[in-house]
Amino acid sequence: CLAAVVKMTTVGAYLLLLCLTALERLVEVRVSIRNARWAMSRGGVETGQVHYRWMVCLHTVFLVGCGLEVWLLDRMFQPVLGSTMLVLALLCQALRWWCIRTLGPRWNTRVVVVPGLPRVTTGPYRYVAHPNYVAVVVEGVALPLVHGAWITAGIFTVLNAALLSVRIRVEEQALTAAEGGVS
Repeated sequence: CLAAVVKMTTVGAYLLLLCLTALERLVEVRVSIRNARWAMSRGGVETGQVHYRWMVCLHTVFLVGCGLEVWLLDRMFQPVLGSTMLVLALLCQALRWWCIRTLGPRWNTRVVVVPGLPRVTTGPYRYVAHPNYVAVVVEGVALPLVHGAWITAGIFTVLNAALLSVRIRVEEQALTAAEGGVS
């Protein structure tokens, strides 16, 4: 009986974590829309619209998949693994918001660049060209494994790798073109 109560408590807490993550993503979308307006008012150019739709779909299905796998496949919370993955997932959020703060109005969930602006090389961009994608990759493993959703972690990782290979190529081309280089 105690095991059932603990399981319901951990599943409920995990589902709450997923809901909070979804709310955080909605905040990101709001920031992104505001920043897109800023960029467009300065001559910003958007590229990669086709892959963006797939990205939104994948990230939405990811959050739903995490919850469904735990709920339907009766995944158990493993304290050491779950706690470690929760810390990693929270660190990913911190890195994501460091990226957003560093880029300021230039940050966007879409690929929108303002011609003539140089690349940002401060904050986490001083160490890695695409730190936000580091957060996405690590979170794609960590968030599902908080409660043992290893199937979701694996499927998301494979699909996200394919999507990021397109996204990073599109973003690099757009940034090079915006800086006045050859794309």
